[in-house]
Amino acid sequence: MALLDKLSTVTPDRYSILENAVIPLRDGVRLYARIWLPEEAQQTPVPAVLEFLPYRRRDGTAARDESTYPVFAQSGYAGVRVDLRGHGDSQGLIEDEYSSVELADAIEVIAWIAEQTWCTGSVGMMGISWGGFNSLQVAALRPPALKAVISLSTSTDRYNDDIHYKNGCHLAANFYWSATMLSYGSRPPDPDVVGEAWKSQWLSRLEKIDLPLLTWVTHQRRDQYWEHGSVGDDWSALAVPILAIGGWADGYRNAPPDLVANLVTPTKAINGPWIHKYPHFAWPKPRLDFHAEAVRWWDRWLKGVSNGADQLPAYRAYLSEKVPAGSEWRSDEPGNWVALDEWPSTDIQQRVFYFNEKGTLGDQPNNDVLHTISTPQDCGVSSGEYFTLKPDAELAGDQREDDADSLCFETDPLDGPLDILGRPTVQLDVGIDQKYGNLAIRLVDVHPDGTCHRVSLGVINLAHRAGNKKPRAMRVGQITNVTVRLDETGHCFQVGHRIRVAISTSYWPYILPPPFVVTATIKTGDKSSLNLPVLMHRKQVVMPEPASNELVPDYPMISQPVSRRTVEKDFATDMTRFLIYEDTGLAVHPQNGIQFQEIRRETWEIDRNDPLSVTAVAHLTALRSRDSWHVRTEIKQTLSVDECFYFLEAELESYEGGQHVLHRKWEKAIKRDFT
Repeated sequence: MALLDKLSTVTPDRYSILENAVIPLRDGVRLYARIWLPEEAQQTPVPAVLEFLPYRRRDGTAARDESTYPVFAQSGYAGVRVDLRGHGDSQGLIEDEYSSVELADAIEVIAWIAEQTWCTGSVGMMGISWGGFNSLQVAALRPPALKAVISLSTSTDRYNDDIHYKNGCHLAANFYWSATMLSYGSRPPDPDVVGEAWKSQWLSRLEKIDLPLLTWVTHQRRDQYWEHGSVGDDWSALAVPILAIGGWADGYRNAPPDLVANLVTPTKAINGPWIHKYPHFAWPKPRLDFHAEAVRWWDRWLKGVSNGADQLPAYRAYLSEKVPAGSEWRSDEPGNWVALDEWPSTDIQQRVFYFNEKGTLGDQPNNDVLHTISTPQDCGVSSGEYFTLKPDAELAGDQREDDADSLCFETDPLDGPLDILGRPTVQLDVGIDQKYGNLAIRLVDVHPDGTCHRVSLGVINLAHRAGNKKPRAMRVGQITNVTVRLDETGHCFQVGHRIRVAISTSYWPYILPPPFVVTATIKTGDKSSLNLPVLMHRKQVVMPEPASNELVPDYPMISQPVSRRTVEKDFATDMTRFLIYEDTGLAVHPQNGIQFQEIRRETWEIDRNDPLSVTAVAHLTALRSRDSWHVRTEIKQTLSVDECFYFLEAELESYEGGQHVLHRKWEKAIKRDFT
């Protein structure tokens, strides 16, 4: 195929754009791509960078793609942004996230790119979240042309470090993500790209797509389903250089140091203060000049330039400090960048604080005393969300309300600053009055004014205390020693601040409750402690920020975005409701003319005294239009429980020009599997 003869956009900036390239797969499915080609590629081949996603290249990720791939093209790289099968304009049907078919398709796409006349045969793979996951998973399969990876907001353990489960606890985000992916999978291809076939292609998707939650809730243990794609189960499979990036304000923060610690191949890690966004436009600031960082990585491993990228520190991390607690927009986060030449580092030493009888954290253990805690079911309303896209109420808020319902241990005001970097751990002598139950353990920075910032979080279903493959029931009333790893963090506790550990038996709506009220007994003494990874010496570094804050194009808006997070408490009935409303606003892509909008309405409800009262309802609306073409899909999904089952229901409604096209419905009871 004479690809360069079909360029649909030529820019004055030394690159051209192929808007709708077709990549044929062996099974006959055609994938669609948007390709940025450097001017010199017409005479001299260049390396290429692939991003392989379900998020629709012509509207969903168009703005962020347009912030990055022109920079890559001007630096001598072809940027290839491909929609997965069954998404955007690509044919076929998606099976599940990170399926064997998806990874096999990616390998075919990499081979196709390497064979093009404009490519040197060297390919990098990049992505954030889904694209960060599949970049690592594809790399583990070792396609010959794949030479390097940049993986952001990623995971090496699909069970414990993704949006579904965490240490045996069922994350509420699992519910949200199912509705989101059903919505993405039900959106139509663009008639301007695929022509009259758009309708039949759309109907095929609508008729065959399945509800993701039915699969994910079926696998409540870390079985083979989750082992697939968990690259940390076989570190030796990863043989290409990897740059891994994450953020403290995101749920995906553990993988970068895990990759550096376990891989032999050249690997570098960065953790900044950011939400779930590329760091050149993420919040809170300071941002990172991701483009320069990425181009340096590609230059070293795709072009063979000796530029020192392989000599960078193993781990560069931001030490946050004096982080304001609350749900106001967090535009900036005070702190400093530090660098460690090796990870794990001998410059990290464990400092132990013991849980003591009077609710204190001390350097020495004292008397063994039993403390009991049974938190209200709505403890956790300030938990924030796992998947953070804005630095406001999506982040954990002031922890005082949740701490008031929890069992807390804290230090005296600090007489000197304390830098921590790594994963705090909590060791507890604990017993419960049921065969299983959840604990949520929060590391909190208590400011002198009393406000409380959550530094790190760990959750555990105690039946999973010895592993997630074969849970083991607790012996009722028996004290057992349990170790809980909290999430990776970089934080400086300031002079005059207190370090607090807050322990609760519920953390709603972040995790779903067990089917009964749980009372936990914590025994203080030498076997109950907080272990902090203390950074003994700061090696501060400068991390260049983007030269401009206007790196992502602003599209014309027909209607403006709206975002709300609301908690309602009915004191007459003891019901608590957590309500989410997100409207992206109606935007117009200035080149292809497509108008697009998503609206999310989500309601969680629980009786403070009854875990079986928990319910969730999600309603997602997705609109696409251009001129006389108007398409809308509506996703409605609900969750309720009893002692033995999750009850899942969902409906998919689709409309063209206001006319009903198709209705699908799912309804299933799935047995709860805590032990």
